[in-house]
Amino acid sequence: MRSPWVAIQRNPRSGSGRRRRQLVELCTALRSHGLVPRLFSDRDKFDQRVSDPEARETLVAIVAAGGDGTVGDLVNRHSELPLAVMPMGTENLLARYLGIECSGVRVAEIIAGRHTRQIDLGRAATRLFTLVASCGIDADIAHRVDQRRGGHITHLTYLQPIWSALRKYEYHVLRAYVDDASEPLEGTEIMVSNLPAYGLKLKVGATAVENDGKFTVTVFQRGSAFQMIRYFYKLARGTHERADDVQVVTASRVRVEADVEVPVQIDGDPAGVTPVVLECLPGALEVCVPVPAGGHGGA
Repeated sequence: MRSPWVAIQRNPRSGSGRRRRQLVELCTALRSHGLVPRLFSDRDKFDQRVSDPEARETLVAIVAAGGDGTVGDLVNRHSELPLAVMPMGTENLLARYLGIECSGVRVAEIIAGRHTRQIDLGRAATRLFTLVASCGIDADIAHRVDQRRGGHITHLTYLQPIWSALRKYEYHVLRAYVDDASEPLEGTEIMVSNLPAYGLKLKVGATAVENDGKFTVTVFQRGSAFQMIRYFYKLARGTHERADDVQVVTASRVRVEADVEVPVQIDGDPAGVTPVVLECLPGALEVCVPVPAGGHGGA
């Protein structure tokens, strides 16, 4: 009989120093739980292995060992498989939301515990996302970061793109048609949250629920550098929903358009320009999570 095994997709840029030691600990701890680890840095080899029907019979989970980009890449390639997260990048918001720390021993315990949850996914055309999509200056910053990217990204990487966007971004009216509404919500920045998780611990989509089949849609109506800084402050404090010029609604489908092409980002990565249609896929992703206090393993 074949042994149960775990496929680990490693981001080579996120696996050095202390983080590399955590990968070694993950593999060692998985073996102690009777699970065979298979570590991949080559995406094609990973895909070939997990796509093999015989290998799938004993596959327990796939692991995204890296940051948000690694998670998004793996979700888009294999959303049908149970996903575990090993946070190793500059930011891993899904791991933070799920309460998973950068500990090989702990992640191995989570996988071996076989406790999972079904959470919603977002979809834009053929692209899936776990966290948030946005149109406007937030997406413009993501595009600027991508254009300057030359290697490993840190939080400091964002400083120049943020400053450039605040000085140069041209604000245009965006129209968001939610579900079957005939009249759009209008603003200069639109954020569509699948989970209540965002960088810098900003309270974007704070009321989003992971398994309700709906997005939390936040529309910021005004457009200027001053107003964006003001919105940023309110998001940091979690008071934006009380502002007269901010609308927050829920929807399972959102179509965003404008009279000109406006940047779009998905989970921090550039995703083209408007128009864009975003759909919520209820319970489309199975994630490995810590067993609740006083609980037992099993889905």
